[in-house]
Amino acid sequence: MAETDVDDIDDAEGVDGAALAADAKSATGWLNLITESEAYFRDWNERCDNIDKLYANLSKLANTARDREMSLFWANLQTLQPSIYSRPPVPVIMPRFQDRRPIPRMSSELLERSVTVSFETGHLDRTMKLVRNDLARLGRGVLWPRYETKDEAGKGKKVCVDFKFRRDFVHDMARCWAEVGWVAGAGYLTKKEMRKRFLKHSGDVYQSATYSTRKDVNGDKLGRRLTAKVWELWSKTENKVVWVTEGCDKVLDEAKPHLTLDDFFPCPEPAYGTRQPESLVPVPDVMQYRDQLEEINELTARMAALSEAVKVRGFYPSGAGELGDAIEAAVKAASDNVVLIPISNWAATGDGAAKDFIVWWPIDQIVSTIAQLIKLRQQLIQDVYEVSGISDILRGATNPNETLGAQELKAQTGSVRIRDRQDEMVRVSRDVTRIHAEIMAEEFDSTTLLDMAQMQMPTDADVAKQVKALEDQAKRMKAAVDAEMAKPETQAMAQQNPEEAQKAIEEAMQKGKAILDQVNQLKATVTIDQVMKLLKDQRLRPFVLDIETDSTIVPDENAQKQRATEYITSMTGLFAQLVPAVQQVPQIAPVAGQMINYINGVFRTGRQFAQVIEEFTDQMKGMASQPKGPPPEQVKQDAEAKAAEAKAQIEATTAQADAQKTAAEAERTHVENAERMQALQSKQQREALELQIKEQEAADASRARNQDIADKAALAELQRVAQKEKHDQEMEKGSMELAILQAKVPLAEATAAAGH
Repeated sequence: MAETDVDDIDDAEGVDGAALAADAKSATGWLNLITESEAYFRDWNERCDNIDKLYANLSKLANTARDREMSLFWANLQTLQPSIYSRPPVPVIMPRFQDRRPIPRMSSELLERSVTVSFETGHLDRTMKLVRNDLARLGRGVLWPRYETKDEAGKGKKVCVDFKFRRDFVHDMARCWAEVGWVAGAGYLTKKEMRKRFLKHSGDVYQSATYSTRKDVNGDKLGRRLTAKVWELWSKTENKVVWVTEGCDKVLDEAKPHLTLDDFFPCPEPAYGTRQPESLVPVPDVMQYRDQLEEINELTARMAALSEAVKVRGFYPSGAGELGDAIEAAVKAASDNVVLIPISNWAATGDGAAKDFIVWWPIDQIVSTIAQLIKLRQQLIQDVYEVSGISDILRGATNPNETLGAQELKAQTGSVRIRDRQDEMVRVSRDVTRIHAEIMAEEFDSTTLLDMAQMQMPTDADVAKQVKALEDQAKRMKAAVDAEMAKPETQAMAQQNPEEAQKAIEEAMQKGKAILDQVNQLKATVTIDQVMKLLKDQRLRPFVLDIETDSTIVPDENAQKQRATEYITSMTGLFAQLVPAVQQVPQIAPVAGQMINYINGVFRTGRQFAQVIEEFTDQMKGMASQPKGPPPEQVKQDAEAKAAEAKAQIEATTAQADAQKTAAEAERTHVENAERMQALQSKQQREALELQIKEQEAADASRARNQDIADKAALAELQRVAQKEKHDQEMEKGSMELAILQAKVPLAEATAAAGH
């Protein structure tokens, strides 16, 4: 459904895929070149497959039933890889020949900052480590920089540096890199990505490409995405770039190089280790000591098998079985609790004497054999170290009885064997930096570079606007002065007071000169337009800017400290000698300035001080042109007099300060005593008040208790009176009821008599 939606969008754009496909050129010739190169490197790739499995194969390492092996190859690479590369490259872009002109200097600073930011945001260190690992393990590592924009308007520009796996990079078969006529790097695109990238160039040719799932070195699938392997081929001889893929007999895209690079190819020369003579086919280092590794693994497996037999075993007579079966059972016994093995044909083991009743397994012979195997394996390991060039100092194995000089010599000797690899990583870093800088200089605009470099530089228009404003101001001042001078009263005043008139004229000239100096400074200001003109000048740029990188190996901190100390010592001594000399003989100021700049340029550390030192040398030349001061003796006497005066003033100030300090301490003591007395009085008053409050509370409590008792007594009396009144009322009520009853009896009797 997603593919259908994309097709509808592309059809709406009016792309005639069939017509474009008919016009596309044949890709057969380009594909044949790639196929021939793959065949040329097939033997190396097959050896690399085995090496990758030897280096790290999880299935094999997790198999508990495998033969025992010593992971010496893996251990060697873990030592070698950090030794040849351990920190990301730092771009160093500077004017050639210590050019002090402002435009090359600002251009180099702008480009260096931008490349540094691009390296950091692009995570170049991770890519460089992949190159390092391939170089150490397989003998070749490849980088492929590319230029990206988020849209056709050029927004979101960036330079990416990709790592190319060994099967994704092929090139012309040649004896050396200078003879290579074409290179090709592969990328993997889905059908949707292929349509988006190539539909407008070759129509629906992409549909016939071979889409499959990528696999790793063990043949396992890498996900479920179906992709086509697209080759981007740069032909120096044809001066073109083509995109082809297997399954398509037409070129997907063809164009002139979209990047203008000094060495044409978008990728630097791969980092190589050992190569076949007169060939660019790498030879992995492990192939040089593969025999020793195989012998070490065989010895390790044999030692493991023999160590299983180093157990206490004995034989005793039995009624059945054979001696050979018993020995085999003793060797293969899985339980350590089984010590004695019965033998039926006991007569074959001895003469049947009492001392031969039990025959023990010859452990001492097995242990002796294992010891000899260990010794032989250690010798083979040393042979591997000799062949691979990994010295004992790189593994931290040093003799405590050796001197520091002896250990440093061993370290230097051990690093000689890997110095070529280190130089290759530095060279690749430098080439990537140069390509990076070329792409940014050619393709990036000034706004992007300034944003990346976090620099502020005016444009030519800004400078011209400021210059025009100053020139207009100067014209207005001149017109105002001319108008003022033309007035009769001004001329009469000038005749009456020529000195004041001359002074006014000089002030006006000083203001004009100040404006002229500002104009000259503005015209000398380096603008971003001037910088971009130099950066985009492909013919001039390589001769003006020198692009390098700092070392990519771990620096020696002691060596860095020593170089910093040498730099400070040299520059301090130079200043101490040249500055007084310039004061005595001002004519040598230019020579002294050149000497200071030269010595500073010798040290890499002095690069960050270059601008400050150049400004100082310029100021020193200006100071030398000023009138010469008094003699050194007079200067010394004046300095001593000023020092004595300053000392006396300091002593007086110190005495005054001590007196003020003593007075302040006395005042502070008086205040503290007054505060303590006040605090004591406040405490006593507070305690008296608290006692009074407690007494009042006790009296109130006593009165409350007495009142409570009186209230309770009154209540009891009231209750007693109430009960007595109630009793009297009840007695009176009873008497009345009795009287009523007594009255009712005669009445009842009379009623009854009347009835009869």
